[in-house]
Amino acid sequence: MSIMRYKLLGKSGVRVSELALGVMTFGEEWGWGADRDECRRIFDAYVNAGGNFIDTANKYTEGTSEKLVGEFVAADRERFVVATKYTLTMNPGDPNACGNSRKNMVQACEASLKRLGTDYIDLYWLHAWDYMTPVEEVMRALDDLIRAGKIIYAGISDTPAWRVSQANTIAELRGWTRFVALQVEYSLIQRTTERDLIPMAQAFDMAITPWAVVGGGMLTGKYSRKGDKYEATDSKRIQVMDKRLTEKNLAIADVVAKIAEEKQVSPAQVAINWVRQQSGLQIPIIGARTEKQMLDNLGCLEFTLNDDDLRRLNEVSAIELGFPHDFLKGPIRDRIIFGGTYDQIDPHRGEW
Repeated sequence: MSIMRYKLLGKSGVRVSELALGVMTFGEEWGWGADRDECRRIFDAYVNAGGNFIDTANKYTEGTSEKLVGEFVAADRERFVVATKYTLTMNPGDPNACGNSRKNMVQACEASLKRLGTDYIDLYWLHAWDYMTPVEEVMRALDDLIRAGKIIYAGISDTPAWRVSQANTIAELRGWTRFVALQVEYSLIQRTTERDLIPMAQAFDMAITPWAVVGGGMLTGKYSRKGDKYEATDSKRIQVMDKRLTEKNLAIADVVAKIAEEKQVSPAQVAINWVRQQSGLQIPIIGARTEKQMLDNLGCLEFTLNDDDLRRLNEVSAIELGFPHDFLKGPIRDRIIFGGTYDQIDPHRGEW
């Protein structure tokens, strides 16, 4: 097994492995996770490959995921960068046991610390924006948790780019701790984050930890297009995947499978490596329900996609960036904005 490399977590000095372990599958409360012994095997496979970055959440399997992570890291706690989240409800019916408020943040953080069996959290994520809590309240409350030693870094997940930009700008102006990482859905079948979220993260030097990098199973080889129909190796999953079983996504899955066949690797490894090799600080989150799946995912470390592979994948999965991106890359850029001089300029901050 290849040895894991490490990356800086955005604009921070902490080093995290180039793949994060997602542990939403740790626990059987949701009906599709793994039992404790299998979770331990998954965890050990990841750690043996050099992994140190564990991503969980208070809501995952109703708290069992955090409990198992706490148990597994306890013997060598300082080695691991443990990330967990708050926002999602832990007590349905209670309007203050959910959302982004300072009250929910503080009580959720304390509960997570107890389940994890630790006195600090390395990276604390805001799980999803609630559109109610003032951004100043969020950033000051996170800064207070950092000053109190409860958390070390803060990150944000599933939130519009304009709100993240506002939050980090306010934090910098007021001397509060800003977000160092962004978590978003990103894969060959979900590239809309390239419009604003990923460029925003790059501008703020934030790490990007994409989830669903194999498209919720769409890019694992389980689904393929056969003429006007599609086939699935697991027919029970078809209903679950209905929203993703589009003509375009099936075409993407077919190209992924073709490249995997050519390279004698698995489709999942191809899908993960496409994300790994995108520009910016990408740290894919990989999860599994079995040790075998985890070992297969880790196999992506043993090869890279070449330029032709990337071209084929980019072409079949391309999206329109929309306004104003496409507008500003059209004739207006060359003729009107730059007066015909665009091709004579070498921008050190990258291509526009």
